[in-house]
Amino acid sequence: MNWLRWLALAGAAGSVAFPVGWAISDRLERDNDFCTRCHLEPDVPLHIDLRRAFDRRPPPNLASAHARAGVRGRDAGFRCIDCHGGASLAGRSRVKALAAIDAFWYLLGTFEEPSGMAWPLWDEDCQKCHDAFDTTASEAWQPPRFHESPVHNVDLGVDCVQCHRAHDSAGNPEHFFIAAEWVRPQCARCHPRYED
Repeated sequence: MNWLRWLALAGAAGSVAFPVGWAISDRLERDNDFCTRCHLEPDVPLHIDLRRAFDRRPPPNLASAHARAGVRGRDAGFRCIDCHGGASLAGRSRVKALAAIDAFWYLLGTFEEPSGMAWPLWDEDCQKCHDAFDTTASEAWQPPRFHESPVHNVDLGVDCVQCHRAHDSAGNPEHFFIAAEWVRPQCARCHPRYED
């Protein structure tokens, strides 16, 4: 029966530690510097470059443009967690699980900086602010915008981030920081003439 006592004790400790850890991490991750503190290894430039671009003016990419734009309901610009925090309970849990795994390896001294996103943003992460697309008609002399066509506003199997790459600085600022080399493969799914 001793193992039952230990199991009950572990369950009680977990039922306290889980919500406390969740609340503490919610508070800490509001600060971009907290997020990048663990992700800034001198020989791995991924997050160093992302952070420098995030704060740069004029904005070199979509994430930096968001940082400058501000967030509904407050004057400050976007923070890392505003996009990378998960919009639903499933998304938020996914982020917390990845953060817990990273923290575990970091505390053991074996954390390795990723070279890219292991879990890309979900559409719901973008749609929590962009809940509707701009479907207004283009000027007669302009080509139609992608989202003008109703067929483009249904489930196409193309994620927002496949065309709108947030941290890549190769996109065109005049076209929401998208680039032809990212978009054409997505268009080619339905329009074979766009294949390279």
